[in-house]
Amino acid sequence: MENSSLEQTLQDGKLHRQVNCLIVAHLRDTNLTQAASAVASATMIPLNVEAPPNRLLELVAKGLAVEKDETLRGVSSTALYDSGSLVSAAYGAIPAPRTASVDFGAVQDSKGLSKSFPKHETRHLSEHKNIARCARFSPDGRFVATGSADTSIKLFEVAKIKQMMLPDQRDGPVRPVIRTFYDHIQVRYSSTGGMYVTASKDGAVRLWDGVSANCIRSIDGAHGTAEATSASFTKDQRFVLSCGKDSSVKLWEVGSGKLVKQYTGATHTQLRCQAVFNDTEEFVLSVDEASNEIAIWDALTAEKVAKWPSNHIGAPRWLEHSPTEAAFISCGTDRSVRFWKENL
Repeated sequence: MENSSLEQTLQDGKLHRQVNCLIVAHLRDTNLTQAASAVASATMIPLNVEAPPNRLLELVAKGLAVEKDETLRGVSSTALYDSGSLVSAAYGAIPAPRTASVDFGAVQDSKGLSKSFPKHETRHLSEHKNIARCARFSPDGRFVATGSADTSIKLFEVAKIKQMMLPDQRDGPVRPVIRTFYDHIQVRYSSTGGMYVTASKDGAVRLWDGVSANCIRSIDGAHGTAEATSASFTKDQRFVLSCGKDSSVKLWEVGSGKLVKQYTGATHTQLRCQAVFNDTEEFVLSVDEASNEIAIWDALTAEKVAKWPSNHIGAPRWLEHSPTEAAFISCGTDRSVRFWKENL
């Protein structure tokens, strides 16, 4: 079962790379050089990749013809590419993404409306040989990769992690690590967004055009003179959540650069701590170094609603929430990786 899952993952990766190669070649050959360069850089495809002329257009035309034919015959082709079908039922299905329910631009008076963050259980997953310093979920939430200062990356299958956490697990030890990569220094999943955001040592948060790579807005002094340690977009790309060594987490409006919300009450002045939304963007999670706890705020009211012991030796330096369900990863200077999921 483990080998078939890994095989499928590798096949998916090869297919995505082939598609990316065709896209880069098509943009380049149609004289859209800037767009081709941007896609090549984002997907790590050589700009001079070889592909038959008009190959992408030919494949799209054939695909549309097949789709039209299947529609007329009442056959759905989406099942062939249903990512959920690639996960073994023995490990439990990954739920469909829960919709984001917060519109930060619409609600003005939110006092007294704070929600309770549900209880989570946590489990130690694995250890790197050095500090575990970053993590990323795949866009579909099926996999999570963790990176370490030892230049290794560990790839976990989320369904196996959840099976490992079952109290009545009888099928022997479950190994959620499906592969370890060595001599890597970055965890990255590509994005289709037209912008990207960076957090800077000078305390600024900067927004960049994803195609031209030009800076389109700089929020100078977003965290005073302290280092800005993380920045990420909301799902609608209208706002940016940032964290800094001034012990604050802030929400900024992309269009105006205006400060919309500020989440305080957790100390982070030493580590490059992260601030993240949960999957529905109803809550914000970050780290309190002083108490070695995970701090949680209601995203809309900015009220702190929970503080949980991190279960790491020393404060965790990275949090990463699943994009599809109530689960997140914490990585620590103690080299350990922990998985957290909602108690049901």
